[in-house]
Amino acid sequence: MSIKPDDANNADADLALDVHGLIAAYGRIRVLHGVNIDVKRGQLVALVGANGAGKTTLLKTLSGLMMPLDGTISLFGKMVTSTPPDRRVRMGISQVPEGRQVFAPLSVEDNLRLGAYTRRGGKHEGDIERMYTLFPILKEKRRLAAGTLSGGQQQMLAMARALMARPSLLLLDEPSMGLAPMLVEEIFEVIQTLKGEGISTLLVEQNAQAALSVADYAYVLETGKITVEGTGADLLRDDQVQRAYLGI
Repeated sequence: MSIKPDDANNADADLALDVHGLIAAYGRIRVLHGVNIDVKRGQLVALVGANGAGKTTLLKTLSGLMMPLDGTISLFGKMVTSTPPDRRVRMGISQVPEGRQVFAPLSVEDNLRLGAYTRRGGKHEGDIERMYTLFPILKEKRRLAAGTLSGGQQQMLAMARALMARPSLLLLDEPSMGLAPMLVEEIFEVIQTLKGEGISTLLVEQNAQAALSVADYAYVLETGKITVEGTGADLLRDDQVQRAYLGI
């Protein structure tokens, strides 16, 4: 086992995220087998792969919900491999979980306020208004319980809640899952807007066509290993990716 201490700051500070040799397991079953990925500052990186490839496990490990068996994770040049999840949030990492996981009994606006709980000071009105600009339907529904929203609206709320933390690195886990094509298009329009604002983003997505179309760089994860990587445009043209993920 070779996990380095968190004060071993030998990572490239120009990288928002630097993952090297990551191994993770559930009990005796290894899910990630030496994964290497990085996200440059201001870059949108896509990670695509089939169900069971290990995508969500990777995100859980990055956010600190799982501890790796081996390998290192650095965030903006600082090793965080064994850093607790709450400290990672305070360092600027924010995750939109698979399945949305909004606080159903609370109002839409209270969900947004909870997204800013790590930030000092209680005045977040400007941020809330920005979320309403990004997702106009949330303003219309702001006083309703989050559990009454449609699936697409809950996805928008989950993204807005994560953005309320003003993250330096945003982790998106399957944002298009279960959504109608029109809503998928709307979600990806917001993702492109965030990209234009320079938010470093790791997008984990089964919809390879949509993900690769917006990504600066991309990785394909198969059975816990990175098998293909390159620019989003290159992977869209890659024969292996086309056959396996684009139905071409």
